[in-house]
Amino acid sequence: VPRLQGVRYRVMPDRIEAGTFAIAAAITQGDVTLSDVVSEHMDPLTHKLREVGVVVEPCGRDYRVKGSPEMYAVEIQTLHYPGFPTDLQAAFGALLTQAQGTSVIHERVYDRRLQYADELLKLGATIRVSGQTATIQGPTPLHGRRVHALDIRCGAALTLAGLAADGVTEIVDIHHIERGYEGIDAKLRSIGARIERVVAV
Repeated sequence: VPRLQGVRYRVMPDRIEAGTFAIAAAITQGDVTLSDVVSEHMDPLTHKLREVGVVVEPCGRDYRVKGSPEMYAVEIQTLHYPGFPTDLQAAFGALLTQAQGTSVIHERVYDRRLQYADELLKLGATIRVSGQTATIQGPTPLHGRRVHALDIRCGAALTLAGLAADGVTEIVDIHHIERGYEGIDAKLRSIGARIERVVAV
């Protein structure tokens, strides 16, 4: 272009962070309203949450999620936007450990995106991984243990699973989580989660 000029631009909200908190509400059977959400960006997640049995009510820039005591198995396939986001696949996998029946996740975007399954197994989940597909049997009670955040998405999934687990879940290598979520512990505390950051000595 021959010339550039300044414009005023509003940065779009992060649909992955919003989706993570939506799944947090679902896995804890909570009732949470997220603000400043572009609802159409959330459409693939909205569809799957409703299919699971979760109440989702977009209203303008607000996005209400109300969990259900009864959730049902679904099949998901990750795709590039506007498909189901691969960056929410692990968190949704944690949710599906609490759904009735056999759920199937097909990862179609990246390799090695199902490693979080081994960490969820430590908490009591029933998951079988074959290639790029994870099969999850639920619902299974989760029990707190020491687990490792292998990457950002694994860390998010373990955080949500920990909220649903009995007892104390300790997540190490949280620097991975911090790469993708600013102040996730404080934000979760603000909606009632019992979560704290512990500094190793």
